[in-house]
Amino acid sequence: MPTIDEDLAQLEKDIRQLKIDYEQYFGGGKVRPPTETEWRIDSMLKRYSDRGAGMSYTQRFHYSSLAQTHSKYKEMFRKRLKKKEEGTVERHFGAAAREIEKERSRKRGGEKQHSAVTEFPFAISCKDPDHEKKKVEQLFTAFRNAKELASESTERLTLEAFQSFVREKTDQLKKQKNAGEVEYIVALEGKHALLKARVKS
Repeated sequence: MPTIDEDLAQLEKDIRQLKIDYEQYFGGGKVRPPTETEWRIDSMLKRYSDRGAGMSYTQRFHYSSLAQTHSKYKEMFRKRLKKKEEGTVERHFGAAAREIEKERSRKRGGEKQHSAVTEFPFAISCKDPDHEKKKVEQLFTAFRNAKELASESTERLTLEAFQSFVREKTDQLKKQKNAGEVEYIVALEGKHALLKARVKS
């Protein structure tokens, strides 16, 4: 039988996986929301809510932190599910942007539909990032998705900072290598998300 610490470690892992699964669902990568994982988390939270007296102070603190995180995610997912059911999407990058692109692909009719799920390695080429913002946004989304799949934090990853990085890196490589174009590649290697840049001949 698992110990309390082992159960809490599994609970933390399940909550992290739930966030990834919901992002994939909202992005079109999964047909149904991850209700089984959510049920498992709710059951575990209720079980330890009922037997909190048997936990140490450290374990209660860990449990409380996980419960708050899950509650925050649950509210966020509830709002996004409602928007999805109502057919409205927020105008920001990430899952909503992929939904918009998917809908545009459908409306093109004869044109080939693009998958809403990022496939790795993902690559784009830039000559002037300031005039190719859509490409940079796609690269940002792919990099963030890769980090989430690798269970890496995306808390400090912002589009503005990413655009500045790509602009500076492109200028730097073009000057160093006397090149006209820079290719950026997002890849998953092992358990790490990588962003590589190289000049194109």
